[in-house]
This record gives sequence, C-alpha cells and structure tokens, in this order.
Amino acid sequence: MTTSANGTGLFIAFEGGDGAGKSTQSRLLAEALRGRGMVVVQTREPGGTEIGEKLRSLVLDHGHGEIDPRTEALMYAAARAAHVEQLIRPALARGEAVITDRYIDSSVAYQGIGRGLGTQEVRDLNAWATGSLWPDFTVVLDVDPVEGRARRAPGGEDRLESEPDSFHAQVRNAYLEAAAAAPERYLVIDARQDVPVIAGLILDRVEQVLSAHGATSAVATGAGPGSPGAGA
Repeated sequence: MTTSANGTGLFIAFEGGDGAGKSTQSRLLAEALRGRGMVVVQTREPGGTEIGEKLRSLVLDHGHGEIDPRTEALMYAAARAAHVEQLIRPALARGEAVITDRYIDSSVAYQGIGRGLGTQEVRDLNAWATGSLWPDFTVVLDVDPVEGRARRAPGGEDRLESEPDSFHAQVRNAYLEAAAAAPERYLVIDARQDVPVIAGLILDRVEQVLSAHGATSAVATGAGPGSPGAGA
C-alpha cells in the first residue's frame, strides 16, 4: 500500500453515505488548513479532471441508459485513474495537501458491497488504477440512510442516491467495517452533530495526523509544506 507519507504532501479523503455532509466538511477543513498557511487542493470523485467530470455525468446522471455493475465499477476506476495521475499525485509531489470528497472506499462500498461485485475485486481494480495510492487519513461521516435521504433535495437524486434505503444501509455498513478494521487510518463521526462540532473534531484529528507526519509546525505556526497562502 502506498500513501502520500512516502512523499511530501498529505492526502485526506472524506467518505460516507449520500447526504452525510462530506462536501461541507471537506470545504471547511480546506479553509482551516489554508488559514494556517498550507497549500490545499480540494477535489471530488468522480471528477477533478476534465475526463473525470464527463465520466461523472455518464455514471451518475439519469438518462444514459442501463449501466451494469461491472461497467459502473470500471467507469469509476477510469475516472479515479485520471484523477490520481493528473491532479492528486502532482499536488502531493509539490508538498500540498489534497482533500477529496470520495475515493477508493466509495467504490468498495457502493460497487463491491452494494452492487455485489466483491470488496477484494473492487479494491484490487482500484489499486491498479491508482498505482496503489491510498489516503493518509480518511474521515467517515456516518448517517442513517433514511436521514441521509431526508437531507437531500427532493427530486434531485442522482442514479446512486435514488437507490433504495436497503442499498444505502449496505453501503453504510461497508464504511463502518472498513474503519473498524483500521482505526488508525479512519475517523468515524456521527453526522447528526452540528456542523461546527464535526469540523472541530475533524481538525483535531488532522492536527494529530500532521504531527505524525512531522508537520506540527504547519498547524501551530502556519508554515505549510508549500508556498504560504497559495490555496487551490
């Protein structure tokens, strides 16, 4: 397994069910780290690159016809391969922090478990697609599928969001099992808490991760691993 700890940057992923608040919390963490002088790239999956955004539309939007589970998994892996090669690895090589809204754990949960393709098969596929690049740290925002659906805009659900609650319950369990198997690399947070409370818990843990990477000064003094204040 390769993480950005082998380079100079820091790679953080946000995971969790639809409606958990990943986009909000990834944005707040990016703002907090930039405020401390770190160079931060905030991105999402599928997406982050031109081809990734096009694949995002194909795999998530309604109206593109039937997409079988294997094709779905391969489309996500293709978007992720471009994401890593064109955006994530270059940013990490520059010593920047990368925060992504979803990564490999999403494919393992949604396609491996939800679609029944198998966790190891999907994990292996994505390890090959990314050159075995895994996050240094992953935040899992845990939300009950019923509450997650209630948080989403009525009538605005994409292909995966519109799957039944039983599907999303399987996805939720997959995230929790992954976190339980490697607690040193995950932080599970009850997404029902207030937004500022969640943001504080995440930042506290990220400070610990930075310290473990020998980057305590980046948080304590605002001395980031790249050009100060040059957010992305």
